[in-house]
Amino acid sequence: MTDVVDIKDLQVTFATDAGPVRAVDGVSLAVRQGEVLAVVGESGSGKTVTARTILGLLPETAAIKGAVVLSSKDGTTEGDIVTMSGSRLRQVRGRDAAMVFQEPSTALNPVFPVGWQIAEGLRAHGRYSRSQMRAKVIDVMRRVGIPDPETRIDHYPHQFSGGQKQRIVIAQALVLDPGVIVADEPTTALDVTVQAEILDLLRRCRDEFGAAVVLITHNMGVVADLADRVAVMYQGKLVEQADVKTLFSSPQEPYTQQLLAAVPRIGEGLERAHERASRRPEGWDEQTPAVRAKDLRIVYPGRFRQPDFVAVGGVDLSIKPGEVLGLVGESGSGKTTIGRAMAGLTKVSGGSLNVLGVEMNGMREREFKPIRRRIGFVFQDPATSFNPLLTIAQCVAEPLIVHGRAGDEREARVRVNELLEAVQLPTSFGDRFPHELSGGQRQRASLARSLALDPELLIADEPTSALDVSVQAKVLDLFDELHRELGFAALFISHDLAVVDMLADRIVVLHHGKVVEEGTGDEVLGSPQQPYTQRLLASLPVPDPVAQAERRATWEALRAADAEA
Repeated sequence: MTDVVDIKDLQVTFATDAGPVRAVDGVSLAVRQGEVLAVVGESGSGKTVTARTILGLLPETAAIKGAVVLSSKDGTTEGDIVTMSGSRLRQVRGRDAAMVFQEPSTALNPVFPVGWQIAEGLRAHGRYSRSQMRAKVIDVMRRVGIPDPETRIDHYPHQFSGGQKQRIVIAQALVLDPGVIVADEPTTALDVTVQAEILDLLRRCRDEFGAAVVLITHNMGVVADLADRVAVMYQGKLVEQADVKTLFSSPQEPYTQQLLAAVPRIGEGLERAHERASRRPEGWDEQTPAVRAKDLRIVYPGRFRQPDFVAVGGVDLSIKPGEVLGLVGESGSGKTTIGRAMAGLTKVSGGSLNVLGVEMNGMREREFKPIRRRIGFVFQDPATSFNPLLTIAQCVAEPLIVHGRAGDEREARVRVNELLEAVQLPTSFGDRFPHELSGGQRQRASLARSLALDPELLIADEPTSALDVSVQAKVLDLFDELHRELGFAALFISHDLAVVDMLADRIVVLHHGKVVEEGTGDEVLGSPQQPYTQRLLASLPVPDPVAQAERRATWEALRAADAEA
């Protein structure tokens, strides 16, 4: 097989106010025709910068040395992206190499129909009549799995789900039949069932379209499921490169071994659960639950003659003091809605939800305000939950000032420093702004803010979904350590079953707003009884290529059975 991309001694340096920063340091990589190359490493390792050079997408502040030779799919032309002119770059983008961006919501223009956006590449690289262009767009939408493409071609991005938007972005990349597709974290924000479908689609990009795929990811399960070869990067350097089976079975470099060891695996949480159970006092089972839901219903009223949407339809669950309840399910199952209802952020429509002794159905804000200080909330994306104009210390101090524990920021600073140290952040980081911290550091600061008032109940909504495996492992260990010290009850919402298994005492599985299975991690994940839980478990990629091939076969069989039913 010929190489469609050949990167030779690539060096990328960014000019910053603090001086030059070397992001990529002497990387040499080749991508063969029809192969999936996964580039892995923690945040800041240089993997995305390396991949973006293939399309010449780095900013003007980047100084590039070395060569990035890109060949056309038929092998008739090639050129060095580093020295290419702007007009020549426009010719090869989309035709020879295409990009699938991490967040489809920001990659798609909200004011144009998706069909118009997919056709942009056709307009730029050829001459087609309107009917020819429409036929080509409908064909590629059908091939990436968009149902009823003849109608949906005229719909706007907001009318598609997260997984469908990711398919639209992949259709944009495929419409010109490029030789290589660069996929930058294409499944990060997706739940496990949708992720499995997108991975299946990327596999078809290789098998049916004949495209090579450069996959940028921190999910080692995704690598085991999809990649043919793996390149491991650390601090801008390429530290190891091998075929996928060799890398997982016998990694050579200490960093690769550490990266694989940090990946959570289902079954590892049993020992932690026994340890937590051994620390509980006598009579713990008879304590009044911190949270108790009975036939809980949450309905969003329809607008513009649309019917009401039942987000949560008759849920029973409870959380005892000091217990961690894991809430899992795919997008739209009602996980976040239940968490927000417990925090008083979403109204309860029916049934009963008792939180720390207050009934939330018909609750008045005046009654709930004293309770709110006893609840902590860790949001999914700390970058958007922090005020960008405030320093980290000001953000963490905010609940202390609002609830009268401190008069001003200066008075709160002692407590803020204690909290930052508790989440293993230097106190000097309090004077930085949110954008000056990495994703993992922001999530720790978010955890510090949620603990500021010593809550009795902590609600964590997907707190590790956007973190790489090494940072995720540190945040999970920190959560476990803080729970051991402070003993709060917790609702841990996640679509990653392995993460929930590590932390939760009990797991509740939601599907379309209803509980389908409940029990300990060993019961729910070790021997699931319900078909939905079995399908959810089979969708989760595991960091072992051999085991993952078996799980994929199981998932495909379950999906086929569902389709027949």
